[in-house]
Amino acid sequence: MHVVVAGCGWLGTVIARALRARGDRVTGVRRSAAGAASLASFGIEPLALDLGDPRATEALPRDADAIVSCLAADGDGEAAYRRAYVDANRVLLAAAGRLGVRAFVYTGSTGVFGQSDGGDVDEATEPAPAGPTARVLLEAERALFDAAAAGIETRIVRLSGLYGPGRVGIVERVREGKLALGPGDDVWTNWCHLEDAAAAVIGALDRGRLGAVYHGTDAGPARRRDVVRWIADRLGIEPPARGDMEAIEPGRRGANRRVLGERTREELGLVLRFPSFREGLAPLVPARDASRER
Repeated sequence: MHVVVAGCGWLGTVIARALRARGDRVTGVRRSAAGAASLASFGIEPLALDLGDPRATEALPRDADAIVSCLAADGDGEAAYRRAYVDANRVLLAAAGRLGVRAFVYTGSTGVFGQSDGGDVDEATEPAPAGPTARVLLEAERALFDAAAAGIETRIVRLSGLYGPGRVGIVERVREGKLALGPGDDVWTNWCHLEDAAAAVIGALDRGRLGAVYHGTDAGPARRRDVVRWIADRLGIEPPARGDMEAIEPGRRGANRRVLGERTREELGLVLRFPSFREGLAPLVPARDASRER
């Protein structure tokens, strides 16, 4: 296939390189010319393009067989999310319709689930966005569903909290005491290693169904206190503790749900390389004391 990976950044580049390794032709889209040029060393055809411009649809390769929309917002606010997830995807969906691609995979977020009761949410659970940016994410999903109804071969892959080589900020938050034990540390957290996320996206690209929703998430939802204690143990420090969790991690108190992905793994034939955050972080956070290995 000739696959266009739009948003060929941290995750997108891993997806693109995996596609290249199996013999696919890949065009990687990035906003800046310098960013796009950096892709050439991986055998990825670079394309510098602002997908916020409706005219960008004309610049996408006319012989593309599939599109992976792997975009990320360049800020935290509602406007930045709308540019990345709604406006840019409308441009890509217009191109997909014109080109008649065999698959369009959108990497969304489990952030559409704002449930706070600690219960399970799976691929069939109705989203309940709890804030403005989450509502934008749901709006983007609805655009994908509308496109599917029009016959465009869309699939959605909602990703849990991503981490992996080059992105282990959670470890630094524990080290600095910003993520600590205290009020709110019983909430559930959900994770997905970079490599397993890429595998889920490629699985949806190859074997996904029209209009389907998939979850890129590991098999081990964990309470925040357990994550803090495990990381502190690896670092050889006492778990940090604070009295006011909201003062340390603003906005992180609300969502409290276990994101499940068993249906996705069964349908797409996926086997997790990193079933929980422990297996995924262990190579990235060497234990300070070998006796701490578990």
